[in-house]
Amino acid sequence: MFSKILIANRGEIAIRVMRTAREMGIATVAVYSEADRDGLHVKMADEAYLLGPAAPSQSYLNVEKLLDVARRSGAQAIHPGYGFLAENAAFARAVIEAGLVWIGPHPDAIDAMGDKLRARQAMKVANVPFVPGGTEAIDDVAGAHAAADTYGLPLALKASGGGGGKGLKVARTHDEIESAFATAKREAEAYFKNGTIYAERYLDNPKHVELQVLADKHGNVVHVGERDCSLQRRHQKLWEEAPAQISDRVRHAMRAAGVRAAQAIGYDSVGTIECLVSGDEFFFLEMNTRIQVEHTVSEMISGLDLVREQIRVAAGEPLGYGQEQIEFRGVAIEGRVNAEDPAANFRPAPGTIAAYREPSGLGVRIDSAAYPGYTISPDYDSMIAKLIVWAPTRDQAIARLARAIDEYEIAGVPTTLPLLRALCDEGHVRDARYGTATLEAFAARHFAGASDAATAEAPETNGAHAPTLRVEVNDRLYRVRLLDLPAATASASASGSARRAAAKKRSAAAHGNDVVSPMHGVVVELKCAVGDAIEEQQVVAVVEAMKMMNEIRAHKAGTIAATHANVGDTVEANAPLATIA
Repeated sequence: MFSKILIANRGEIAIRVMRTAREMGIATVAVYSEADRDGLHVKMADEAYLLGPAAPSQSYLNVEKLLDVARRSGAQAIHPGYGFLAENAAFARAVIEAGLVWIGPHPDAIDAMGDKLRARQAMKVANVPFVPGGTEAIDDVAGAHAAADTYGLPLALKASGGGGGKGLKVARTHDEIESAFATAKREAEAYFKNGTIYAERYLDNPKHVELQVLADKHGNVVHVGERDCSLQRRHQKLWEEAPAQISDRVRHAMRAAGVRAAQAIGYDSVGTIECLVSGDEFFFLEMNTRIQVEHTVSEMISGLDLVREQIRVAAGEPLGYGQEQIEFRGVAIEGRVNAEDPAANFRPAPGTIAAYREPSGLGVRIDSAAYPGYTISPDYDSMIAKLIVWAPTRDQAIARLARAIDEYEIAGVPTTLPLLRALCDEGHVRDARYGTATLEAFAARHFAGASDAATAEAPETNGAHAPTLRVEVNDRLYRVRLLDLPAATASASASGSARRAAAKKRSAAAHGNDVVSPMHGVVVELKCAVGDAIEEQQVVAVVEAMKMMNEIRAHKAGTIAATHANVGDTVEANAPLATIA
């Protein structure tokens, strides 16, 4: 077994790996950017080394510096966590060539599953069903039309090297195909340096269910159950639970297919087979060749420490148990606590946490790197914490999650906690009838536009909750939660100062004639040019901030008199993007 490992990541996943390593008697080496000097993962590690500036390209993505730190520290292996370089086959090979152990699957498996077309081809050989669609690239708009004729509409045009919803566009009619193809290809080239596009039938509101697999270097493969990750915004998950509420027929077939898929590529680590479930059918979507954010719920129902197993396997140890030794008990749910505003289309909200208090009690787990005074940097993702609960039954797990959210205090930035709390009471969630389209529709009905005045009105928000008011009636203190208020009602009930604050917030994307970026980020698309006629609410630009795409829309109609940014530019909050005459 290793005596020291380097964790090539930050935040809660770095801490998660450190905790297991410490239990195994393994020393840990942390790396950090200038923005993360005060990070908890830096304080918890046995050693810590500065990589460089906040920008990931100069720090957490700098392969040469990471390998240099590993050499200087005497680390024997590198754990990549998730994100950053976790699924980068070139980095895995560089680690191995440097004489270190890569705590992950062999690079050929990463390559095989990293390209979606290659993955579909591999699954075809392994007799694993995948979403109806092609296994070859689409070269032009004519090919996309032909795919629509073959597979039907709506049609998803997807980047072969993509993920997280980037490079994915849906055409519901033939008239939309040309634009969808062009946009998907442009995003694929911008994000993944790979413009390869393929087509598959788009399934409306299926369940997104994934199977946790675990394999060693001796040919042993087991599954650790499945989890439902359907509650998503922008194709990124917010609520995950295990086991998934699917038919036994689908469950058994998916488990068998997932093991078969791992065997087909000689997999030898922790990994996840992602599928779409529609009725009594399931279809392979992709494979994630790393530990995942939501691995926690699989751990809670199985009792396995998946990071421990990942490290053991990387060290060459056999699993030492078979499928029959893995028992599943109870129900676990994970809610992602992100610094985002659900009322503003989940706009990222970097900032400083003013107050922070975690819930606790039986069956409650928090994976986080946050603390009072912690600054959420716009250079990284928006996650503050993962709130995980376990209970013997699903109803009890939902009740426990609601209770834990009510105890959670985060002040200083908006979070997804009010949305997670509302989902606990939503009928489609309680009876598990939700799919991938459920959450965004729910948020649009119950949150869009409601937070501006309501949030400004209530000086005491208890951070994580929807805004609250404290009211004393006959010497009894009442706390009134403001949740699901229609925008008009919230505005009408707000004080004058609250209305002024709300108006200021709503105009954040417009300064006079300028359309401005409401956040620090990178311009990934500029959808206008000087002289273009523009309509109110038309998309002017797309800014990537904290790993999310944010459409910046015109606040009025007119003509573009000037543009102030180019694709690839980094812009600050309130920086002008275009001027409308």
